[in-house]
Amino acid sequence: MQSYQYSEPHSGSHVQFSPDGRLLASAVAYRLLLRDALTLQIVQLYSCVDAIDGLEWSHDSAFVLCIISKRGVAQVWSVSDAEWHCKIDEGPVGLAHARWSPDGRHVLAAADFNLRITIWSLLDRSVYYIRYPKFSREGLDFSRDGSLMVLAERREFRDTINVFECDGWVPLRSFGVATQDLADVKWSPDGSVLCVVDTILQYQVLLYTAAGVHLQTYRPYEHALGVKTYSWSPSGQLLALGSYDEKIRTVGIP
Repeated sequence: MQSYQYSEPHSGSHVQFSPDGRLLASAVAYRLLLRDALTLQIVQLYSCVDAIDGLEWSHDSAFVLCIISKRGVAQVWSVSDAEWHCKIDEGPVGLAHARWSPDGRHVLAAADFNLRITIWSLLDRSVYYIRYPKFSREGLDFSRDGSLMVLAERREFRDTINVFECDGWVPLRSFGVATQDLADVKWSPDGSVLCVVDTILQYQVLLYTAAGVHLQTYRPYEHALGVKTYSWSPSGQLLALGSYDEKIRTVGIP
């Protein structure tokens, strides 16, 4: 029989391994702890301005982003340079959520009440603003190669999809979608198709190209709760949908 070894218990929350698997980050109140993933020895300790509500590694494992919603700020810490850090302060608009861009050098901060998304550059301190996103967490996704971002907006009681180029955050196109109340949008693995999920009150999934061409609408039934969870296959040829009728359905991509 195979035997297992267990470490001593350690206190902490928001535990995340670094993408390269070398370090383990956790939050203890206002402290950010970085541990060696093999020995669990503390290799770095940082102090934030207040209790940490969430954390996220950059994709290259070089930085850790800490969200401090109580203060409306986010703090970024360098793994290699203990002296380097920055604070992102959203001021009176507050901070609902923050996340990394794929390049690991920009932070997207969503304000309270979906007023705006602010994109902060760690490279040159430049700032970009995108007004009135529909959500602070959902409705935003990056293509796998990190070149494009899709963002859902609600304009004049109609859902709109916006596609941005991540290099310079240039808006490429905007198009309306035939949803009742869009719940989420996600790129296919190859970046050729957008999956748009409608409200939980209606089972409807729509597929669009990145150019806004409508490919398909999938609506297996009416007058019942809709999509609970969904996931693309690695090839992007199939879309798996889990619903509240306790069934999983797969949709082939045309």
